[in-house]
Amino acid sequence: MPPKKRARVNEGAEASGPRRPSAAGRSRSAAGPESMGPPVCSRWLMKSEPESRLKNGVDVKFGIEDLKALPDQTGCWDGVRSYQARNFIRQMKAGQLAFFYHSNCKEPGIAGIMEVVKEAYGDPTQFDRKDVNYDASSRADEPKWSAVDVRFRRMTRRFLPLSELKRHHLQHRRDGGPLKDVALFTRARLSVQPLTSEEFDFILSLEDKEPQ
Repeated sequence: MPPKKRARVNEGAEASGPRRPSAAGRSRSAAGPESMGPPVCSRWLMKSEPESRLKNGVDVKFGIEDLKALPDQTGCWDGVRSYQARNFIRQMKAGQLAFFYHSNCKEPGIAGIMEVVKEAYGDPTQFDRKDVNYDASSRADEPKWSAVDVRFRRMTRRFLPLSELKRHHLQHRRDGGPLKDVALFTRARLSVQPLTSEEFDFILSLEDKEPQ
């Protein structure tokens, strides 16, 4: 799930800096079955829902316009509850770029670009009993789940719909090309996905071209 509609970076313990997961928290036994060996990447695609949807009575809507509306256009990307997606969160480095992808909506696709500005720390929602992502099994000394802070960089010059990206993916699988193995279609269920520089650059180049 995406960031909340308020920045968390200045709240409570988070104001003094990130709470990094301990080495034990990153171990295989603590991390869970999907934790081993995700590839190291320098670009990302991160999914969020721009349309209202209730989860346990709470609206989890968060689109790119919501990120832009936060103080400093910066927020905590929390609520990730997949081990593999969490491991990608833990690989992120400050300064790396990510596509903001609108998912579970009428027209899914890439709406803009954001930047990682604070590296992985314990996701505060896992300890908040009132939050829809509360996890009673997570411990403060070994947080099970991680978050990063992201800042809005810019909108893409045009919205890049999933249907267009899929056409390129299928063409590249057939003829060769940078999107032949892109995670958006080979690991479609992940809310946080790695991109190679070649994949990222090709997708970004589409914003200056007429849609096919």
